[in-house]
Amino acid sequence: MKRLFSILVIAAITVLGAYNLKAANSANTMPGTIVTFVQDDEEAAAGDEAEEEELGFHQELKKRFIEGGPVFMGIVLLCLILGLAIAIERIIFLNLSTTNTRKLAQDVEDALNSGGIEAAKEVCRNTKGPVASIYYQGLDRADESIEAAEKAVVAYGGVQMGQLEKNVSWVSLFIALAPMLGFMGTVIGMIQAFDRIEAAGDMQPSLVAGGIKVALLTTVFGLIVAIILQIFYNYIIAKIDSIVNDMEDASILLIDMLVAYKNKKRV
Repeated sequence: MKRLFSILVIAAITVLGAYNLKAANSANTMPGTIVTFVQDDEEAAAGDEAEEEELGFHQELKKRFIEGGPVFMGIVLLCLILGLAIAIERIIFLNLSTTNTRKLAQDVEDALNSGGIEAAKEVCRNTKGPVASIYYQGLDRADESIEAAEKAVVAYGGVQMGQLEKNVSWVSLFIALAPMLGFMGTVIGMIQAFDRIEAAGDMQPSLVAGGIKVALLTTVFGLIVAIILQIFYNYIIAKIDSIVNDMEDASILLIDMLVAYKNKKRV
C-alpha cells in the first residue's frame, strides 16, 4: 500500500509539474501571440487598402470627372455618347453590308449563263449589300448596251459610297470638338485662377492650385474622348475602304461577264 501510495504521489507531482510547465510556456508565448494577431490585423488592413487601390480606379475617375465641373465635363461626355452611338451604328451597318464578292460573282455568272439576265437579277435581289445592288443596276441596263450598264454601275457605285460614309463626318467632328472643349475649359479655369490672385493681391499656391487642377482635368477628359473616338473612326474608315475596293473589283467582273454574255448570244 505504501509503495502504491508513493507511486500515485509521484504521478500526481509529475502531472502537476507538466501542467505548470505548459502554463508557463503559454504565458511566455502570449506576447508573441498578441504580436502575431497585431501583425495579422496590420496585414489585413494593408490588404484592404491594396484592394481599395485596385478597385478605386473607377471611383477615382468618377471623382476627377465631378471635380472638372458640370458644364464642360457634361458637354465632353455628350460628345463621347453621341460619337460612340454613331460609330456603333456605322460599324453594324458596314458589317451587314459586307458580302462574299467572289461567291456573289460566281452565282451571278452561273445564273447569267443558265437563265439569262432575269435569273441573274433575281440572284442580286436575294443578296444584301452594296455589291449586289451595283450588280442589279448594271444588269438592269444590260439590254441597252455595255456602255449604259457601265455608266449605271459607276453612278450607283457613287450612291452606295455615300450610304457607306453617311454620318461618319459627325464622328470626326466629335473627335475635334472634345479636346477643343477641354482646352477651352482649361483656359477659362486659368483665367479664374488669375482672377483669384488679383483679388487676393498675393501669389499663394493654395489659392490657385485647385483652380488649375480643375482646369487641366477638362483637357485630360477631352483628350480621352478624342482618343476613344479616333480608334472607332479609323476602324470605320478602313472598313469603308475595304467595301469600296470590293465594289470596284465587282464592277469590273460584271462588265466582263456582260461582254462575254453578249458575245455568246451573238454566236
